[in-house]
Formats: sequence, C-alpha cells, structure tokens
Amino acid sequence: MLVHTREEIDELVRLLEECYPEPYCALTYAKDYELLFSARLSAQCTDARVNTVTPVLFERYPTLQAFAQADVSDVEKIIYSCGFYRTKARDIVAAATMLLVEFSGVVPDKIEELLKLPGVGRKTANLILGDIHNKPAVVVDTHLIRISNRIGLVSTKDPVKIESELREILPPEKSSDFCHRIVLHGRAICSARKAKCDLCTLVLLCNMGSREGREVTSC
Repeated sequence: MLVHTREEIDELVRLLEECYPEPYCALTYAKDYELLFSARLSAQCTDARVNTVTPVLFERYPTLQAFAQADVSDVEKIIYSCGFYRTKARDIVAAATMLLVEFSGVVPDKIEELLKLPGVGRKTANLILGDIHNKPAVVVDTHLIRISNRIGLVSTKDPVKIESELREILPPEKSSDFCHRIVLHGRAICSARKAKCDLCTLVLLCNMGSREGREVTSC
C-alpha cells in the first residue's frame, strides 16, 4: 500500500523535522565546486573516506583553474583510496575545465546544465540544486530508495522513477531537506541490515513498521 494522502505526507515531513531539526550534507566543502567534486568521489565510497581525502586534494588544487590544469595522474594518487580513482580523476579535471569554459567558473543551477558535466548524474545534480542553489531537489541515494519503499511512498527501485514520484508528493521547498533527513534516519534507525521499528517515530506511517504492530515512539 502506498502512502499518498496529503495528511500522511505532511505528518511524515513533520516527524522527520522534529527528529532531525538540522539536516545536513555529510560531505565537507567550502566552495560550490568542491561539493560537486566531493560528490563525484563519494560514488561507491563512504562520505567519511571522502572527507579524509578532500582536504589534501583541495589544498593541492586551491582553485578551479588549478584543477583544470592538473595532471590527472597526480589527482589519481591523491584520491586513490576513494576507489575508481582513474575515472574519478579524469572526470574532476574535465569538469573543472568545462565549468571554466562553458559556465564562466560558476556551478550551474539548472539540472540540464549540471548533467552535461563529466561524471555528474541526477543524484549529484539534485544535491547541487538543493544544497548550493536552494532549489527543490530529490537526491535519490540508497537510503532514500530503501526507506521510501519501506514506508510506502514508492514501489520501485528505479532512481529516476523515485525522483519523479517524490517530486509529485513532497512539498517542493522541503524536498531537499527531506532527503537529508531520510539519510540521517537511515543511518540511525532504518538501516539496510536491520530496521529498528521499535525505536522509529515514523512507524505508524510505515508499511513495514505497521505490519509489525509497533507503537509509535518519540525522538
């Protein structure tokens, strides 16, 4: 059964806001393009690992111009521990060049333009839209795929379909923070290995939790 009523959606958003009042992106960055590159490094890699690598990377290449002129092999050495380092290094240098040549050094605020950048998919593009440009965004990561299906917001594992369906039902101005809160909830309560339904404040709105007959708890 899918959760589609306006009242249910609003209550779900409210409960997540109550539990996680300060949603945030776990990737650390100081400049717009740094989040873009950090997100590229995070593919098939933990945010914690990326955050240990990027301080060295951003110190070695302190400007977008420096990234565009970088030796790809040198970038590879710095980001090696993030995995898929050859492809990621190539994408970062190429993206820096494209940002300078086609976008005057500014990270674009339209998803169609972001998707032109090497290595940028819809997940990263939406992250940039929400966190950098404060625009409505649905960042579909593994946590959102898992939890939105468990709750009953969607019934598909297809990231593009999930993004489209959640855009239809989430308040646009709250969609980006909703995704960050779902990540926090996934790490704290609703993990892939075991859902702690007895500790979950969303249980009465959740298909998985309600089947267990749990009582609602508070954060």
